[in-house]
Order: sequence, then C-alpha cells, then structure tokens
Amino acid sequence: MRIAQIAPLSEAVPPKFYGGTERVVSWITEELVRQGHDVTLFASGDSETSAKLAACTPEGLRLLGYRDHTASHLAMLHQIRRRAHEFDVLHFHIDLLQYPMFEDLNHKCLTTMHGRLDVPDFMPVYRTFTGMPLVSISDHQRLPMPKNANWLSTIHHGLPKENCPFYPEAKGGYLAFLGRISPEKRPDRAIEMAKRSGVPLKIAAKVDKADQDYWDEVIEPMIHHPLIEYIGEINEEQKKDFLGNALALAFPIDWPEPFGLVMIEAMSAGTPVIAFRNGSVPEVIADGVSGVVVDTLDEAVEAVHRVKTMSRAGVRRHFESGFTAEKMVHKYVSAYETLLASDGNVIQLPAAAAFAPQYGDLNGSSRPSLTAAAMPA
Repeated sequence: MRIAQIAPLSEAVPPKFYGGTERVVSWITEELVRQGHDVTLFASGDSETSAKLAACTPEGLRLLGYRDHTASHLAMLHQIRRRAHEFDVLHFHIDLLQYPMFEDLNHKCLTTMHGRLDVPDFMPVYRTFTGMPLVSISDHQRLPMPKNANWLSTIHHGLPKENCPFYPEAKGGYLAFLGRISPEKRPDRAIEMAKRSGVPLKIAAKVDKADQDYWDEVIEPMIHHPLIEYIGEINEEQKKDFLGNALALAFPIDWPEPFGLVMIEAMSAGTPVIAFRNGSVPEVIADGVSGVVVDTLDEAVEAVHRVKTMSRAGVRRHFESGFTAEKMVHKYVSAYETLLASDGNVIQLPAAAAFAPQYGDLNGSSRPSLTAAAMPA
C-alpha cells in the first residue's frame, strides 16, 4: 500500500526527548516500511526515517520557538491535500485540523486519536464532522465522544522489542517516575509511595512552563528527602537503564490517561508497573502479572512490596503478547484494509461502553491542554 503518515510538527520524528505521539508515529512508520509498504512521512525536517520524508518545517516547532503551531499544520495539510491522489491511505496523527479539509476523502483517511477526548473546546468539531474514520488508543479513551463517532478500531500502542531491552534483575532497587511533572501525573503520590514504603524514588521528568508553579509550590519542597532523587529529563538511551534497573514504575495518574506509553516501556524492560485505576490502565496492566492496579495510596504502598516477588520474565511476556510495534502495525494494516473495503463508512458502537461503570468524572482534577495539535499520549 501507498501510505502517508502525517505527524505533529511540534517535535522531530522520533523526538529527541519527550514526545509520545511523535515516537509512536516513528514506530508505525518504520515497521510499515519493514513490512514492505511504500510510506511517506509528513513531519519536521529534522526527522529521521527509512520512509520518504516530506519535510513541512525545517525542524520541530518547539525548537524553533513557535508557540502556536496551527498555521504550520494548516500549511502541511494544504500540501497533503494537493498530493492526496498519490496515496491509498492518509493516516493522520494531529487530532482534528484535517476534518473539514478532507471530508470528501474520508474513504481513504483515518485519524489516530492520541490525546484526551473530554475537552469541551473540541466537541463542536467531533459533533459536526462525524464521518472521519477514527482509531482510539484505548477503549476508555472513547467514552466522552459522540455516539455516532466513526470508530474503525481500538489499537493499543506498541514499541520495538529492542527499544527497552529485558532486564532480568532490578539492580537499582528503586521506584521510577518518568514523564512530565504535572498535577494529573501526580508525582506527589509517587513521592509519598517512596517515603511510606522506605524504597527510594528516582524522578526523571521535565517541567513545562505551564507546570512551573506546580513544581515550585508542590513538588520541589517534597523532594528534599534522602529517599528522593530528581534527575530531570532523560533521553531514549538513558531510559533503558533507568527503567530496566527499577524495582517498579510508579504510575500514579489522576486523569483519564488515553494510553500511557511509559507503562509498556517499563513492561518491555521486565519492570512491573504500580498504576492507579484511571483511563487505560486496566486495559494495559494485567493485574498481578505485569504490575498492580490500585485505587488508593495505601494500596500503592502495599504494592511496592508485592512487586518484589513478581516475575520480571512474566512482565516481559505480557508486553510481547500485545504491545510490540509489529503487533500494532499488523492491526493498523488490517484497519487500512477494512477502511478501503468499506469506503470509509465503518461506524461501530464504542467498545468502551463496557468500561463506563468503573470510572467517575472524566474531567478529573487535571487541567486539559487546549493545543490544536496532537497531545502527548
């Protein structure tokens, strides 16, 4: 198949540091090429790929200092629209800007929804342009969407097996927190887990400008403790040892996480995950096998001791059973084939309905991002 992968322009593909969506786009693109497809990647010019690269900006917009990325994405979409006849499938990863421009091409388009879908600001587009075929990254992610959303499939993220190699032993014996410092990620819970369990915590995370006050007022005062070490943002190579040598990944989220890429990165390394029951967590973590799903801080503290006896080989097997890039891309190819065979009209009832009783207010206590580009997964 001739496939266009359309990435956000905020970061390179793959990103140099933080950037979950761009990382997943890279894994999809490279695996599609490996499987023999003709792939063109529309992305920033500093991206690295074995596909054909259509550079839409010189480099990632964050590095260029752009605050509003809407204009650059619209210019990219104009280029794609003019070249649409070259492709069998147009696979978008930028959330919603493409909906009106490609409405007459829905039969060859699909959009993977990488961000949270309970943001009221975006609902007018979701309610108006109901024909765009959509892929969710978890069943739970679908819950806030209109009932007539054109769901093609739920496809969980997958990563290359070698990205986070298996570590049979947690030589560091610490809890790991990896990602962003933000209220919805709840690093304060991770800190309390460490202090109450007596197990060290290492925090590898960046602080965005939007979260600077939260860092200054809440988190920074909490890290001055002998069990707590703040490392800062780390790169892909550093991540391997950081996750692989950890006793467990602390994933104490307090928001409807659409997927949570760091969970499968940890599982790939054989590191179990202690995760609070929000968003996609019950779909990703096999409770008692690849980690522990908890509802309270007390349960999280107890889980710190439980994971010490958990089989790291079993954690890795759970990762390999459903979260590799190869398995993810086989599902995407199947979705492309379904799309082309159905002429774009693939409306399905949200599978997420079965999960609804487990969750409360989807808005939670977090602060949604209102950027028009794809939000980090």
